Amino acid sequence: MVKLDSKVPAGPIEEKWTNHIFNMKLVSPANKRKFDIIVVGTGLAGASAAATLGELGYNVKAFTFHDSARRAHSIAAQGGINAAKNYQNDGDSVFRLFYDTIKGGDFRSREANVYRLAEVSGNIIDQCVAQGVPFAREYGGALANRSFGGALVSRTFYAKGQTGQQLLLGAYSAMNRQINLGKVKLYSRREMLDLVVVDGVARGIVVRNLITGEIEKYSAHAVVLATGGYSNVFFLSTNAMNSNATAIWRAHKKGAAFANPCFTQIHPTCLPVHGEGQSKLTLMSESLRNDGRIWVSKIKGDKRHPNDIPEEERDYYLERKYPSYGNLSPRDISSRSAKEVVDEGRGAQGQEAVYLDFRDAIKRLGKKVIEERYGNLFEIYQTITGENPYEVPMKIYPAPHYTMGGLWVDYNLMSTIPGLFVAGEANFSDHGANRLGASALMQGLADGYFVLPYTIGNYLASEKPELVKTSHPEFDKTEENIKNMINQLLSIKGKRTVDSIHKELGRIMWNKVGMSRNEKGLKEAIEEIKTLREEFWKNVNVVGKNEDVNQCLERAGRVADYLELGELMARDALNRNESCGAHFREEYQTEEGEALRNDEEYAYVAAWVFKELGDWELVKEPLEFENIQLATRSYK
Repeated sequence: MVKLDSKVPAGPIEEKWTNHIFNMKLVSPANKRKFDIIVVGTGLAGASAAATLGELGYNVKAFTFHDSARRAHSIAAQGGINAAKNYQNDGDSVFRLFYDTIKGGDFRSREANVYRLAEVSGNIIDQCVAQGVPFAREYGGALANRSFGGALVSRTFYAKGQTGQQLLLGAYSAMNRQINLGKVKLYSRREMLDLVVVDGVARGIVVRNLITGEIEKYSAHAVVLATGGYSNVFFLSTNAMNSNATAIWRAHKKGAAFANPCFTQIHPTCLPVHGEGQSKLTLMSESLRNDGRIWVSKIKGDKRHPNDIPEEERDYYLERKYPSYGNLSPRDISSRSAKEVVDEGRGAQGQEAVYLDFRDAIKRLGKKVIEERYGNLFEIYQTITGENPYEVPMKIYPAPHYTMGGLWVDYNLMSTIPGLFVAGEANFSDHGANRLGASALMQGLADGYFVLPYTIGNYLASEKPELVKTSHPEFDKTEENIKNMINQLLSIKGKRTVDSIHKELGRIMWNKVGMSRNEKGLKEAIEEIKTLREEFWKNVNVVGKNEDVNQCLERAGRVADYLELGELMARDALNRNESCGAHFREEYQTEEGEALRNDEEYAYVAAWVFKELGDWELVKEPLEFENIQLATRSYK
């Protein structure tokens, strides 16, 4: 049986990380060049980890399925990055950022990890400024801040509406420097298809060359997975279409526990679904809620043009329900509130959408100011919808966006497989049941720049792992299994396309494991997913061949994993008989429709250990709150 040891250091929370750093073993500069480290994924977490580990002197092999690391999905996080700098003198502090994050996560995250995240947040901004990231600035030169959901202070640093892109350029540039120095070797167009575990320790990976179809084997002293989240299990999500769960899911099947898989954030500020042929959804940054007002008509079935609906007939429902936070209410609350008014029949012009209106902000600040703050986001909206958001309110609706679940990691970001580290959205560690806006970029860069470089060094110095050659039988066995799976996929020659099965899975997930769930629906979803999985392996049609570029084959492997992960997400949601954060069980809500948490029975991390397909063992990590008292979350 797997035993979870969080390895949280003893002592006051303010001193845990500092003391931990001091107590960790170090690798001497002369010996660092003797260690090889694999980093899979080159988004913010992966690129920053590869750059920093290379700078330290390790030999890093970085893998991405993109043609360039610059295409990582991190570029889509446009709104900003949090840091407790208190530039505004509005009462911010490390402890307040820690408090907001714990509360925002509905008390389902680990205190020590979250405090460390808040503690290093200021360092991230300093690092990025030094790299040349063009953060917005005030007239006097100080970095500008704006507000985001779930906070009453301005702590979000931003670069217009391109923050993720600019941060990624900084990390990418730092990694390129190491590539030029020979400390990082970049393998592009490679997709990790399995983890190699020898004697219970992560020893390497097996990848498919997406250009030639060749299966390649790589060994290292430690492996880092920084491969992002798995929202695409819903088919339609805000994730880039190639974002997937294969790396972490295959590692899970090799022994890495998967934590809190049901905690999927539904972002309230996305463009609505507009047709059956749609392949993805577009996120409009949460920063828009800083100045935009969200409303619907007070009249059911009102199909008037929004500009024809007078002020007294508009329901600014977030401002009405949550007067303190209003339009900056956290994402889970804002999403559920949008669903409520749409379910009441008050959606924008009869659609599954609500209005995001800048009329008052333009009157107050002028169009030029709004254009300076959000101009590129407005352009994106107008390009996609054909409507001018300066003149007509935007239409938005919630959509799957970010996954708080992921591989379980301890305080050192190591999974339950020794030598396998997990960073950024791929792990479960920092966000609890709900992620506050502008904290994903913060976590990715904290893990990559400021946590892994210490903890991996400690692992290498303590365990002194030996390098296993790729000729080891376990590498051959893993390679053989992958080839068998690929051949099986290509040989089915069924009648259904990969996308049609993925869409069907997405509908099951959205309808029964989505924004709200209930016991009946979850049990139905588990059975329906099992049936769909069986059909996939009997009736899918994967065209083309392996020895070439074959995106159909790539997608088939990813959908095969989603058909297993989707079942686990439903089982996890069924196990958690409470509502917390993004996990809303309809049976557990207050009379006012708010989430009803059950701390006595469910204040734990649910870590699932794979036994065989359809059979998992639940292992619990109790969550202890010593610095912030458990309390009902209220934003009123």
